[in-house]
Amino acid sequence: MSRPIIFDCDGVLVDSEELAWSAWREALAPHGLEILDEEIAALSGRTEVDAFRHFAERGDIPPYEEFWPLLADRVHALFEQYLEAFEDAADTLEVLHAQGRSIAVASSSPRERLNLSLRSTGLDRFFDVVVAGDEVTTGKPAPDIYLAAAAGLGVDPRDCVAVEDAPAGIAAGKAAGMRVVAVLRGGYAPDQLSEADLIVPRLTPAALV
Repeated sequence: MSRPIIFDCDGVLVDSEELAWSAWREALAPHGLEILDEEIAALSGRTEVDAFRHFAERGDIPPYEEFWPLLADRVHALFEQYLEAFEDAADTLEVLHAQGRSIAVASSSPRERLNLSLRSTGLDRFFDVVVAGDEVTTGKPAPDIYLAAAAGLGVDPRDCVAVEDAPAGIAAGKAAGMRVVAVLRGGYAPDQLSEADLIVPRLTPAALV
């Protein structure tokens, strides 16, 4: 049986992490906040709301309703100009799509940003189901988003493969009962991804079985 495959997006399918953190730096700088490397490591894979709450505890920043549009505008400008899909991800999706595999995305990004990421890189055509971080009650590392994606595909979560690049996402996939494949994108060392069932240096269809 060919397992349904559920991909994280940022850092797995698209090379967005540095662009997104650049936008955060620009949004926080007027309020005297700098982002530390350890904060990036801790917040990668988490929702934008989680990140906002973290930085709001560190400094005096505007309420989320005021802060988010400013951040989103900068993210969108950077993504539209610079965002690219990882070559191995695009090639793998082409093969999986041709094979007729069931494919979904379960991303911590909010819907608007997720749609932009997939549309601007041309990856949107590959997916049967797309679930965004603002469409579930609790974000990664809780399993909610992976369970929602499996439900959208109409499959048992235990039959699925989750593809991740960060510890929070790996924990979410495992909590949903899925086999988890972690791809090394440079953000984490292999020992930090050790809860995954398989760690690979790049994505290939053969790894996602």
